[in-house]
Amino acid sequence: MSKLSVVEICAGAGGQSLGLHLAGFEHRLAVEIDPTAAATLRTNLGRLQPGDDVESLVAVGDVADPRVWNPSEFQAGIDLLAGGVPCPPFSVAGKQLGANDERDLFAWAVELAGRMQPRAVMLENVRGLSSTRFGGYRQAVIDRFEELGYVADWELLEAKDYGVPQLRPRFVLVALRPEDAARFEWPEKKPTSETVGTTLLDLMSKNWKHADTWAYERATGIAPTIVGGSKKHGGADLGPTRAKRAWAALGVDGMGIANEPPNTTDPNHMPRLTLEMVERLQGWHGPEYEWTFTGRKTSHYRQVGNAFPPPVARAVGEAIARAFDPATSSAERSPERKMHDEVYRALRDADDWMTTARIERTLGSRLTADEIEARISRLKHDFEVHEAPRGGSTAWKLGDFKAFRGQEDHDRHLAFADHGRRRQIS
Repeated sequence: MSKLSVVEICAGAGGQSLGLHLAGFEHRLAVEIDPTAAATLRTNLGRLQPGDDVESLVAVGDVADPRVWNPSEFQAGIDLLAGGVPCPPFSVAGKQLGANDERDLFAWAVELAGRMQPRAVMLENVRGLSSTRFGGYRQAVIDRFEELGYVADWELLEAKDYGVPQLRPRFVLVALRPEDAARFEWPEKKPTSETVGTTLLDLMSKNWKHADTWAYERATGIAPTIVGGSKKHGGADLGPTRAKRAWAALGVDGMGIANEPPNTTDPNHMPRLTLEMVERLQGWHGPEYEWTFTGRKTSHYRQVGNAFPPPVARAVGEAIARAFDPATSSAERSPERKMHDEVYRALRDADDWMTTARIERTLGSRLTADEIEARISRLKHDFEVHEAPRGGSTAWKLGDFKAFRGQEDHDRHLAFADHGRRRQIS
């Protein structure tokens, strides 16, 4: 079968890259801001696509900087635009600044799809983006894709359902042309039977005779979400206090990453994970998933910890490839159009100011006045919402989306102009 083509943005160290390769996609370009992760990409894409010029396959720098790459070179000829745009704007571990975070590139990626016109788009992010806090943001993304000629949908996928012994929920968006969307189905769940213990037993047992007991009596569950951290926060340990407690319940010391497997006679020893162990728990396990990481310990760990698990990316990539092929897909259907925030939609479609009572009438009283005002309060985080008195009540009108979409006067440019802040953007 001929390979499908992909351009990948915010590619990281290549978890998604490898998964898509195994799903039948070849890279035309991967763009990554971190030089060490980009070096990892070059090392591995050169092996996966040996006939290609590896230097031209990876562009290093801010994906939104026109000096780094030219999207117009890939117009009308790419099967898939994919990426793991930065997570901190939506993560519950952060401030959830959304459109006000200089790292937010989700809305920009949607506009990029409009410029490049790929056959499909696949973007992944953290679970936090699925929360009610970002209902308006999601609705704006879905609506914009519809304007661009795509049918878009989000699904919360957990790595444990696709062969990876880790929880790791990821919120994945897939957008397709209507004819392909009619054949698209999210990948079937195939929960893993592996645990932390069974996955790591051979590594733990090299110099620890009690590793069997650890694996079958203590490390009997799947791993909590591995946390890679950003350049602003996080180092080579297994995450915040709650995550460390979850690791401790599995018999793992989450305070750091070990250089070597345990070498002890203590039956009650609580081992730390090595980088190789973390790679396995992230889905780099087995001959198909061979991958070589560059960089020193903290960078190596961050590359692994921030990755989209390759088996999950593979499952979604295969689902997209099936939707492209009428001969292998199931019968066509009408994709369900989910509503993420009807208050946003009512304000967006209004030709005048909207009071709470008018919004209630527009929505058929599906929401109470208090619920409507709570939605408007959340919208103010990501959109300009104008207020004015109308007949003894407050009325609203939806203004601009605050998210970066490529605007020349956006505050994001100030962050990248500041050398100190730019070094912390990931």
